[in-house]
Amino acid sequence: MLRLLGFLFTVLLAAVTAVVVWPQFFRLEQTYPFAQIVAARGVVLAGFIILAVIALLLLLARPLRGFAASVLIVALLGAGATGIIGATRGFGASALPAKTDTSLRVLTWNTAGEAVPAEQIAQQILDQGADIVALPETTEAVGERIALMLREQGHPMWVHHVQFRPDVPNGPQSWQTTVLVSPDLGEYSVIESSEDGSNNTGSVPSVVLMPVDGSGPTVVAVHAVAPRKEEMVQWQADLAWIADQCPQGDFILAGDFNATIDHMATLGVDGGDIGYCRDVASRTGSGLVGTWPSSVPALVGAPIDHVMASQNWTPTGSAVLDDAGGSDHRALIVQLEPAG
Repeated sequence: MLRLLGFLFTVLLAAVTAVVVWPQFFRLEQTYPFAQIVAARGVVLAGFIILAVIALLLLLARPLRGFAASVLIVALLGAGATGIIGATRGFGASALPAKTDTSLRVLTWNTAGEAVPAEQIAQQILDQGADIVALPETTEAVGERIALMLREQGHPMWVHHVQFRPDVPNGPQSWQTTVLVSPDLGEYSVIESSEDGSNNTGSVPSVVLMPVDGSGPTVVAVHAVAPRKEEMVQWQADLAWIADQCPQGDFILAGDFNATIDHMATLGVDGGDIGYCRDVASRTGSGLVGTWPSSVPALVGAPIDHVMASQNWTPTGSAVLDDAGGSDHRALIVQLEPAG
């Protein structure tokens, strides 16, 4: 009887391991609770390692050796597969390559309202040489203060902004998203459907910026709702909307996707991770570095903040910044070069 229970447990453990390691094979990557589990592959890897250690200890008990050996094999397979996925996406790059005359640097940082001082945001933009900055949960007033500081330092940027329910006094700052764009990229404007919310993410705003003269990339500052149990349907709809924002053409998406590339498995087209856009961090050695929450080590967190670029751009570098400055998100900076 005990042998049968051990066999059944091992079979169940193997099935759970397969789903946890690669839920997209079973079309469960956007399903509760597997969507939440796969978001933090570092935690999954640690769990498999702990399970393997427990199985090793159980090998000391002769009656349990067969059961322990089978559990150990499953745990090692799970850890190995998770480790390979992590190594493929990257455990973190130390720095960006030197910026060239044609380089474009994109910074995204969910600042959690005014948790990060405007002075610190402006300094990071200067230090990183960012040309496009997506700031979910940042008010227009803060964005304007940042722009004034940058102008005084010889790094001018235009401020663009979308706010849901501006009629609500002192509404949550998560209802606002601000974008800064270097004048070197030309003049941009927010499309009307972003501003009035008729074509946007559902609960928290994204910003779609179009180049006024038609030349240059369309820029989308993304903010999807978090995949809480009660928000799963809206979260799935937000991800589908984001995928639609990267058709064929010249596009750059940056922001808080509240999703890892695992969650986007069915949303990519023609080699893209979401729509035709490709995740820069996972192609430049930082794909497994967690951006949220900043209260835990980066390799244990979830990489849910992204910069995605269409095939008009070649990813050349990425880095997750250590100092979150009071936000629950770390900032991500990437470097792109024009393709060809």
